Amino acid sequence: MSLRTRTIQWEDPQIGASKAQQMSGLEYLEAIRAGEIPAAPISQLVEMGFESLENGKVVFTFQPAEYYYNPIGSVHGGVIATLLDSAMGCAVHSTLPAGKGYTTLEFKINYLKSVTQATPLLYAVGLVLNKGSRTALVEAKLQDAEGKVYAQALGTCLML
Repeated sequence: MSLRTRTIQWEDPQIGASKAQQMSGLEYLEAIRAGEIPAAPISQLVEMGFESLENGKVVFTFQPAEYYYNPIGSVHGGVIATLLDSAMGCAVHSTLPAGKGYTTLEFKINYLKSVTQATPLLYAVGLVLNKGSRTALVEAKLQDAEGKVYAQALGTCLML
């Protein structure tokens, strides 16, 4: 048996959550990106980082690694789902005024290519397609620098 170890650290998530009500969604996400507010613990666990951020569009980076593997030797679909759901949710959050929130109502994923530690750096691109007063239609793609798509999702978020 070849034992491997991974250690992660995170900050109190309530610090950031308490500030979310006081800022627009875009301001809040920009403050996280700048390190002024702690990132969500899930972003530390999955090691996703902001590549770019604008109103209605978010791009996260993700470097596939062995510790994300499922029993058959590829990155677990749940990790990919987490990346895509996060990109979609943050894209919606970037459009919200201070004091407003959202939650994922539903999403569907298509897994198109296997992701392994040999896969290059990937980008989870979340984009708001249509936003109404109660719901938003949003998509996300997990792709490499050349635009090759490994997975894509389509979802609906509910405004709170």
